[in-house]
Amino acid sequence: MRVLFIHADHFEYEVRDKAVKIPEEISDAQRKAAMDEALVAFCTIEKDDEKNPELIITRATEDVRNVADQVHAKNIILYPYAHLSSSLGSRDPAIQILKGMEKNLANQGYIVKRSPFGWYKSFAIKCKGHPLSELSRSITIEEEKTKAATIDIVYKIMDVDGKLYTPDEYMKKPGRDDFKSLVEKEALKQGLLGGQPKFLDYCKKFGIEWEPFSDVGHMRYGPEATLMFDLVAEYSWMVAKSLAVPIFQVRGTNMFNLAERPVKEHAKLFGSKLYEVKVDEKEFVLRYAACHQQFSMVKDWSLSYKQIPFGTFEVADSYRLEQSGELLLCFRVRKMHMPDLHIYCKNLDDSMKTSFKVHEKIYEEIRKLNREYVSIYNTTRSFYDKNTEFFKKLIEIERKPILLGFVPDNIYYWVMNIEYNIIDELDRPREIGTVQIDVGNAERFGISYVDENGNRKYPPIIHTALIGTVERYIYTLLDQAALNEKNGKKPSIPVWISPTQVRVIPVAKEHLDYASRVADDLEKANIRVDIDDRDESVPKKVRSAEIAWIPYVVVVGEKEIENSVVSVRTRFDKSQKTIQAEELRNEVLKQIKGYPVHASTLTRMLSARPGYKTV
Repeated sequence: MRVLFIHADHFEYEVRDKAVKIPEEISDAQRKAAMDEALVAFCTIEKDDEKNPELIITRATEDVRNVADQVHAKNIILYPYAHLSSSLGSRDPAIQILKGMEKNLANQGYIVKRSPFGWYKSFAIKCKGHPLSELSRSITIEEEKTKAATIDIVYKIMDVDGKLYTPDEYMKKPGRDDFKSLVEKEALKQGLLGGQPKFLDYCKKFGIEWEPFSDVGHMRYGPEATLMFDLVAEYSWMVAKSLAVPIFQVRGTNMFNLAERPVKEHAKLFGSKLYEVKVDEKEFVLRYAACHQQFSMVKDWSLSYKQIPFGTFEVADSYRLEQSGELLLCFRVRKMHMPDLHIYCKNLDDSMKTSFKVHEKIYEEIRKLNREYVSIYNTTRSFYDKNTEFFKKLIEIERKPILLGFVPDNIYYWVMNIEYNIIDELDRPREIGTVQIDVGNAERFGISYVDENGNRKYPPIIHTALIGTVERYIYTLLDQAALNEKNGKKPSIPVWISPTQVRVIPVAKEHLDYASRVADDLEKANIRVDIDDRDESVPKKVRSAEIAWIPYVVVVGEKEIENSVVSVRTRFDKSQKTIQAEELRNEVLKQIKGYPVHASTLTRMLSARPGYKTV
């Protein structure tokens, strides 16, 4: 902020016309004012002032008060003036700062008048002309350094028996396991192995790719990939609802004003990875996850202890300015979709009980994919020492050691932050799921509830993405397929998420009617089915289905029509059998039980699809 002070015998102004598109709203009484024996402060609010409006208000108030005391003025006029700087602040923060100064000075006993912001005004001034009657000030704030840059993390390993090791001690133990890969990368800071991951080839198969017309790190999804995306998003909601906690689905925006104090404070935690945009001279941050939206909403709810715990959920488009050299399709992207769940708890004990249920659910889901996590538990030493038994209980679910990362107290908004990693096909740890116990954001955002005694309390908040982002869940499935292929098995994905679950291949055109009746029967059971009606040989059609990873391939010809059966090839066990269509339907339904059902958005006939070529 830049301020020009004039100690005046007399000052008066009158509003004439709008100076900005949307000026400050004013009453008739505010259109003109006059004051004798006044200190006039011509104030230019600058762009940097928006970074910490509260601090600028405090410092500017102090500066105005000091000058007023020097010239023995009890009357003060605050006059917005856009001509002292070329880096002008935007409307709302400027009004906020000027109103804050007005309030503070009035509370300190000064008689204050404030000229409205955003209007052209005529004014008359008579300067006293003494040595202190004309002064200028430049009021600045120093940017806080990113806390993460100075944090020292002390790593320990807790074994399943509760014993603690240093990373070096643990690495000397015999045997090689996935957990040691995590220790090497995180605690010992050894680089990741190189190599081209196999899953990238699989992404092309389903139409998962980068969008070249956007910023780097943004993805696009073809028809098959879009089906997969929608299924995972729906499944994430099903998993959230399966917790023994009431969960409410909400929806909101992805852009939040950095001039809002809670948004600003929360944003500072993420440093250089924030995506920032400027609109109408205002600075916004694109949400890192769904925290801003859900917290902004819940702060306006009336909450009682009787409703707690409860959760809010959204599959939130989230943005992180990852380094371009570190981007990896599906895994490290600049726009992701976070199935973000926040659970509001009564107290810290309640949050630990609830986070244990979340921990169980996270492990239940990864084990459905025949995978295991290796975990990093970031926490404070004081929280760990008070709750060691809680950590031991969590390890019972893990059934393996954990890496503890001890951080100083009062640095982060959480007291525990678990990062769940798979070890990928190239022996590299990859973070998928998370859970945090947050003890800071409820107060920051003004979220409170009334307890049994009528007292207002701030609830600890559990943050979690139970299955990871939509993209990372798909990544996990494709990485598992790569591991299967590496171990001599056919790469595949689960039936429930396969864009086409059954493909029917008529031997000839005259068998197409029967193929359609088989497809009709399967579709009635909510099974996604298509028909390869192209003018190709049966071996080529079967090969095409193999390349597309279709779980069930059905061939129908004269023999099948005569016996009212279907010949089925199953991808998982390479079996071939002739069965009733009803048996096939029941087998597929068994495979997809407990998972979301989504009608196919693809054309039934392959010949109608663009881009399909003869295999």
